[in-house]
Amino acid sequence: MKKTKTAIPSSVHRCMGRDGVIRVEDSGQDRFLQKLYTSFYGRVLLKVLTQPGFSKAAGAFLDRRASRFLIRPFIEKNHMDMRPYVKRPYRSFNDFFTREILPTERMIDCDPSHLVSPSDGKLSVYSLDETAEFTIKGSVYTLERILKNPALAKRYEGGYACVFRLCVDDYHRYSYPADGEKSENIRIPGILHTVNPVAVESVPVYHENIREYCLIRTENFGTLLQMEVGAMMVGRITNYDGACEVKKGQEKGRFEFGGSTVILLLQKDTVRIHRKFFDNTQMGFETIVRMGESIGERI
Repeated sequence: MKKTKTAIPSSVHRCMGRDGVIRVEDSGQDRFLQKLYTSFYGRVLLKVLTQPGFSKAAGAFLDRRASRFLIRPFIEKNHMDMRPYVKRPYRSFNDFFTREILPTERMIDCDPSHLVSPSDGKLSVYSLDETAEFTIKGSVYTLERILKNPALAKRYEGGYACVFRLCVDDYHRYSYPADGEKSENIRIPGILHTVNPVAVESVPVYHENIREYCLIRTENFGTLLQMEVGAMMVGRITNYDGACEVKKGQEKGRFEFGGSTVILLLQKDTVRIHRKFFDNTQMGFETIVRMGESIGERI
């Protein structure tokens, strides 16, 4: 395959808010990651940081009571509003990170003809061509490599890939986007790059990171494929259900500490995605969405 030349990564990236206002992100973490992914010594360090064992060790500490001292500084640094969440004491930092939101804070669009967002996050939508490929930040992705299953990848040719990027201050539980019959979970081993745009510009993270997916056979939207992608410091993707009947908005699972990604694959001619998501993606913006809001409708 012909390699795509990537632009020099930038720590500055833009999002379109739910109110239509453009937000520019340029954090110290982003600038650190830019150096990590673009310098020689940074890339050497990445060989250690992206190994699952590193995230597993960090996760073991974040599960302990001793990690609770990190909670307050984390809330303050990320300017987090804790009012929407269930108020209770936290046993550890990870207990805080996977906290439950109040039911009234995420109202699910119950119209059966509407497909909803499975998570909070920043959404980008990509058309899949006749070879089930799409491009993010100059990196070419193929479903065959993402899924490790050529026959399954072929089923989504001409469809869409909806990529929901979760940041550290997002709600890190996710749900089902429609009613349907769910398959068993398929886990694909890998390493753990960050999913920050700085890294996505440098390496094909969705080809390399640990990920887990299932199929959801629906009445209104064909067979959806929902995949959770792990990230640096997120060694654990916790999905609750095996093969079973599921409901729109039902909690599917959660991520441990760190940002991560949910990918939703749609078959050709099944869903009409709302135009604003395409337009914003084409202009280089991610769009901020909340779990349960409509992202498209049945064709």
